[in-house]
Amino acid sequence: MSFAKVSKLQIIEKSIEDADCGLAFLSGLLHACGTVTKNSEGLRLDIVTDFKEIFDYVDKLTYKLYGKKLSLEISDDYIINKTTYYRIKFPIDVSLQILKDCSLISPNGELVFISEIDSNLVADDDTKKSFIKGAYVGCATSSIKFSELGSQLSTTGYHVEFSSHKLDFLQGVQSLLEHFNISSKIVTRKKIYVLYLKDSEAIKDLLALVGAEQSVLDLSDEMAKRDLRNTVNRQVNCINANINKTVEASLKQIHAINYINKKIGLESLPEDLQEVAVLRLANPQESMDELLKLSTIKLTKSGLNHRFRRILKIADLLRGD
Repeated sequence: MSFAKVSKLQIIEKSIEDADCGLAFLSGLLHACGTVTKNSEGLRLDIVTDFKEIFDYVDKLTYKLYGKKLSLEISDDYIINKTTYYRIKFPIDVSLQILKDCSLISPNGELVFISEIDSNLVADDDTKKSFIKGAYVGCATSSIKFSELGSQLSTTGYHVEFSSHKLDFLQGVQSLLEHFNISSKIVTRKKIYVLYLKDSEAIKDLLALVGAEQSVLDLSDEMAKRDLRNTVNRQVNCINANINKTVEASLKQIHAINYINKKIGLESLPEDLQEVAVLRLANPQESMDELLKLSTIKLTKSGLNHRFRRILKIADLLRGD
């Protein structure tokens, strides 16, 4: 199950008791995924969604506000890219009133659809939150995928987006989010407008705002896992880099020592250099720190490095470098 769907399920676990908040939620939902058709009987208001679980929630909310029950339909026409879409149908006799109450058409009933968010509908923080909840349930998606602790597989970034054909609607959602200090951006993608959040902290704030508390905890846990894995990877890379440096330095020292031995013999070296040359040949894979532990010579790491540099310089002089 996708991260977005899990968070939506958490949102609809809590019923809306306040009528104003219920209307704001319904308005956000209809702005996000509502459709209107007209026939001989009048206007029909529907919700088209792949989130079937929203039906019972909206059905109860509509009954509480209007005393009407909804119906749910599905057809082959609503299977797109292997995703099944459902049509939640409002009764015709209340569709027009709901459109007016949710500020989706002009109050006088003219069929001029409004994509801006009515400020009167979201007059306080509670109704603002409810509208964002409805918009989130209606059109939010996410590419967040959770990983297993210690997994080396690449994972997606943190990304939540709202998509719509209506720019005014998304700009309104963006403004509401800014009211709660949550930053977002809007782009155009294949003639669709997309409001997106990529900052993990902003996404957690959004999830907390819409009431998906468990998703906040899950995302925090995922962030901790990724941070731990990245830290471990950096440490491993650092260790590997140090090992490679040790091996390269050791090989360079051994080649120099063998070359000196071949050309003039190790006995021609000063006694202090003979000691470290023999120590290196006897311990070709050890780091400088380990050589110091194995050595009977009282040297610092800096002193040992200095002696090896002298050996390398002698080898270079013999080669004519």
